[in-house]
Amino acid sequence: MKDEKIIELFFARDERALAEVEKKYGPLCHYIAGSILTLREDAEECVSDVMLALWNAVPPENPRDLRAYICKMVRNRAREISRNENAWKRGGKIAIVGEEFLDLVEDGTDLASGFEARRAGEIISSVLETVGRTNKDIFILRYWLGNSLPQISAQTGYGESKIKVSLHRTRKKIAAALKKEGITR
Repeated sequence: MKDEKIIELFFARDERALAEVEKKYGPLCHYIAGSILTLREDAEECVSDVMLALWNAVPPENPRDLRAYICKMVRNRAREISRNENAWKRGGKIAIVGEEFLDLVEDGTDLASGFEARRAGEIISSVLETVGRTNKDIFILRYWLGNSLPQISAQTGYGESKIKVSLHRTRKKIAAALKKEGITR
């Protein structure tokens, strides 16, 4: 079923909307949650929480890209669950990826606040549109889904050294764009 039809079901408060979302995006949601959370039960709880949140959010929200909207909800909820379980203190995967990504902001700029965060997201998205499909996919697998280098290698067929170079070059382009736009120094 097309996303537009699913959103219409949400607006009609038809519970089939959730069934269609689960059918169409369930495996992706479980994959994202599972890549962040270590326990399968936590990943299942995360996806359940997101389905309820989605039901409560649409309407009034009317997402332009339902897939991206759901993925963001899953990722954010999984990170919240992970933080609540002190995964950061135990050296969890998200903290490692986050520290690696912080190389973009060498001056300590806080991108977590309002306008700067939205603007930084727009800049990152625009840079990703220019780096080519392969580099964009590698970047998303690493920083959006939190996959390890061996996982990315298995998925893409590229060696880890090629993946590291791709990530480094993409991070440099993003850092330059953030600096040019005045987000970082």
